[in-house]
Amino acid sequence: MTAPLLAGADVSKSFGGLQVLKKVSFAVHEREIVALIGPNGAGKTTLFNLINGLERPSGGSIHVGDRDVTRLRGHAICRLGVGRTFQTPRPFLELTVADNVRTAALFCREADAAPGELLALVGLEAHATAPAGSLPPARRKLVELAMVLARRPRVILLDEILAGLTPVEAGHFLGLLRRVRERWGTALFWIDHVMWAVMDTAERVIVLHHGEVIAEGDPRAVSSDARVVQAYLGPRG
Repeated sequence: MTAPLLAGADVSKSFGGLQVLKKVSFAVHEREIVALIGPNGAGKTTLFNLINGLERPSGGSIHVGDRDVTRLRGHAICRLGVGRTFQTPRPFLELTVADNVRTAALFCREADAAPGELLALVGLEAHATAPAGSLPPARRKLVELAMVLARRPRVILLDEILAGLTPVEAGHFLGLLRRVRERWGTALFWIDHVMWAVMDTAERVIVLHHGEVIAEGDPRAVSSDARVVQAYLGPRG
């Protein structure tokens, strides 16, 4: 197998005396869809914050391709092709939907990205001139995804993009993510608690519990792993 597009080795993070991540290793390859799952408080979002430069690891290393990004700032990591969505979307609420996409493109590449194509892809072309703050939460998630795509990322970190969505809305997002992967070859590293979606879409699953990787592999095999069952359901009997 070729070298991973995104990889971490023994990544650790402590906040004061609290160790949130302990020697977490992971890899995401070109065009791959990898789900990162685990109970609340497992350290999933913290790991994403370390990958895209919002936080610095206490130990270990993170690479994008052959580039060590462990100590780089977020804008530099973005320019290397790492995009990120958040649990709560963060568009510029006063700007129009189209201007959000234009603005996002300025941060990571030349300002030559026309928003029309991306808004059509995510189904927001009819809302191009509407302020992002006027849209409901599900559509704000689409705005944020279009903003990320404006940077033409090689890998996107998706932090609970399905949270709060109806099954129909979730299905729409999953179809959209597959189209993004097929169209641009974008890899997806994806946190979610919507297990039916993970089982249907992810090609590989990594499970975090108390800041450590306890299982990794095919979604079906991981879902039946005794350590994973115990982590989600607790001790039985």
